[in-house]
Amino acid sequence: MPEWLVSPKMWGDVFVVGAPIVEKILRPALVYVFLVVALRVFGKRELAQLNPFDLVVLLSLSNTVQNAIIGNDNSLSGGVIGALSLLAINYLVVRFLFRHRRLDEILEGEPTVLVEHGRVKKNALAKELLTRSELMTVLHRQGFETVEEVERCVLEPGGTFDIKGISPPREELAHGEIMRALRDLGTKVDALTRARGPA
Repeated sequence: MPEWLVSPKMWGDVFVVGAPIVEKILRPALVYVFLVVALRVFGKRELAQLNPFDLVVLLSLSNTVQNAIIGNDNSLSGGVIGALSLLAINYLVVRFLFRHRRLDEILEGEPTVLVEHGRVKKNALAKELLTRSELMTVLHRQGFETVEEVERCVLEPGGTFDIKGISPPREELAHGEIMRALRDLGTKVDALTRARGPA
């Protein structure tokens, strides 16, 4: 049997927790609370990841708090305890907020209306630190060419965009008007032709 398989040091490094179990549970709980509050304070745009900077912040954030969650312990058991603690805390928080909808709304925050009736709300953009070009990028991803095609665009607390187009689209309305005008014109031509009689 290979020596590494029977090495007590290796098995100790894998399974022996390097810090007290209470600390292993407390660390993820504190980091969880900090991250929830920080993301609530710093706004929805971080969650929306509108540009590379937002993505870099989220990736760096996860790496930065890693040591705060596990401490100096690199054991498998320590990592599993930390991960289970995070999952359990999240489950309990979500379950609690599900039963207390009003508190959930207060913690999540309000949705922000960015576009209404084809017009950009500049104050709302400024509040969420969004540029017009970032808004246009979001609209283009959803298939809208211009802001005028959008009835309403809302940035939800979770960082998603709820976009509703003007229904029916203006091009469709213009096409319908042209077709009605052509039918009216055809009817008038037919009436004139009948009035003149055979040639």
